[in-house]
Amino acid sequence: MPTLKHFAEQGTPALFSVHKPVTTIGRALGNDVSLKASGVADHHAQIVFDGRDFVLEEIDRVADIAINGKKKRRARLVHGDRLQLGAAELGFSMFAEVQPAKQEEDDEAPAQGGASEIAGVRKLFSFSEKLINRKSVDDILSAMLDDVIELTHADKGFLLLVEGAESVLAPASGDKDVMTKKLVVRASRNVRHESITDAEGAISDSIVRRVIESGRPVIVSDALADTTFGRSESVIAMKLSSVMCAPLVSQGQVIGALYVGNDKIKHLFERTQLELLTIFASQASLILQNAMLLNALRADKAKLEAELKDKRFGEIIGACPGMLEVFRKLQKVAGTDISVLITGETGTGKELIAREIHRRSNRADGPFVPINCGAIPENLIESELFGHVKGAFTGAIASRPGKFQQADKGTLFLDEIGELPLNLQVKLLRALQERVVFRVGDSKPEKVDIRVVAATNRNLEEEIRGGNFREDLYYRLNVVNIWLPPLRDRGDDVGIIAKALLTKYADELGSNVKGFSPAALAAIRKHPWPGNIRQLENRIRKALVLCDQTLLSPEDLDLGAAAENPILPLEKAKEEFQRKYVLEVLERNNGNRTQTARDLGVDPRTIFRYLEKEQNPMPSAAGGSHLGSKDPSDV
Repeated sequence: MPTLKHFAEQGTPALFSVHKPVTTIGRALGNDVSLKASGVADHHAQIVFDGRDFVLEEIDRVADIAINGKKKRRARLVHGDRLQLGAAELGFSMFAEVQPAKQEEDDEAPAQGGASEIAGVRKLFSFSEKLINRKSVDDILSAMLDDVIELTHADKGFLLLVEGAESVLAPASGDKDVMTKKLVVRASRNVRHESITDAEGAISDSIVRRVIESGRPVIVSDALADTTFGRSESVIAMKLSSVMCAPLVSQGQVIGALYVGNDKIKHLFERTQLELLTIFASQASLILQNAMLLNALRADKAKLEAELKDKRFGEIIGACPGMLEVFRKLQKVAGTDISVLITGETGTGKELIAREIHRRSNRADGPFVPINCGAIPENLIESELFGHVKGAFTGAIASRPGKFQQADKGTLFLDEIGELPLNLQVKLLRALQERVVFRVGDSKPEKVDIRVVAATNRNLEEEIRGGNFREDLYYRLNVVNIWLPPLRDRGDDVGIIAKALLTKYADELGSNVKGFSPAALAAIRKHPWPGNIRQLENRIRKALVLCDQTLLSPEDLDLGAAAENPILPLEKAKEEFQRKYVLEVLERNNGNRTQTARDLGVDPRTIFRYLEKEQNPMPSAAGGSHLGSKDPSDV
């Protein structure tokens, strides 16, 4: 708001606001600006605002008026003019000023430019505090425009975005041609803290285009007289005066502009104000970038939920042909008591399938009892399966039921059935045929009403030929076979499963990670995942714990370019392959060393030696680390 400052002979200057269409000046008390200096007439002069300019006019023809030392009867006022009315000296300012506090005579008042900069910094600090309590992006941008309008003394402010700016902000959009797209008003405000109805009609398109094309801020003191923009149709039509415009930049691209103007006052803005506007534009760019990233993540989550709705079968996710065949079989066998054998590589989700069979069966209200036949020592597995009575063996201090008894009226899931010893296979076959079990140390039979679902990652037909698995038990278990395809053969399922796992474990682990980068998703689809879903799950959980970013990268998942194997000498490559292969099989078996040794056909001590080498690598004489090689000092 413009002001008049009266420089009295003594004391601090007096301030008068010029906010009316006509502001009267004179000695009489009824004037808007009452001056007691000598030579001032009762009704000396008046300032008239015609909607564009402030004009000083005489009222008393005898009274003296001088502007910047020159006698005038009528003149247009500009910022910084010095007025002489009789003996009274006044200064005209386009800006609203605050009555200064009394200072000691030796105090030096700060320069106007410095005060403006300090005010701008205070506004920016105040705005930053508001961000904490405002969640809506529209509220944040409106608050910022209110602060900018107040700081620059503009009467309107706009935040414009290039149409499709969301795609420009996307990491992998590749859309660089933002100049040909339409400008959209994202937020608009006037001095009354209201949104502007016809926002697009109050903006100079030519000025905004210049800022977007050059990527540099622009200040225009008198748009109609400006040599660059004076002939612009929008400038002429709107009779623009003072305009400032600064670019909004994200990831090196101009995505919009911050625009303020005052159509009533010329020469309103100064260079220091343009610098402050540029700072606020940077703040707005960050707000928009974070908001758009959040919106993109929300949209991605909604898309994932929609995809999961179409591709989820209970707790199982999949839409590839192999999984659709699994779902088809599962639906048909779930409602019966028929025995099912689930086969597939380790980590493909065999237990999930077993649980889904139970959930959809007539036994859903009964218990689901899983047992891993490969994780229980051979001398205890019979007791785990069938139970024991007190005193049946050392340590049997009380009678205890087995998994068969616990699964009565429900489903018993025999995982890794291929690991079951031959002598127990006979007892298991009898229990399945007769639905009767005997506890260890007891001769009394117990009837059980169960359904058996078994699973294995072994080829049981080969095990039969090798004499490691009974053929009659195989046919008893394998009435219906459900084969689960490995993750590498499931196409786009891997990406959907990865997103679902990230959402699940990010909440459980309290992680701030919101998703995968495009490069990470590409690496996930490309990786063969020998450990299947279990391996993918472990990688994601590890990344969520260690990652400090919002999006997981290939490096976070150990899938970056650095993870690729370098070219090594043949001997060292052979040794490195053996080491990695042992550790990979160990990971597939969930850390079970005994099972890993069986799968690899080696002594369990060999697995321990590899683990020792992994924890305490020792270079050999040839520069490698060779299993079983002696230290030179031992020779």
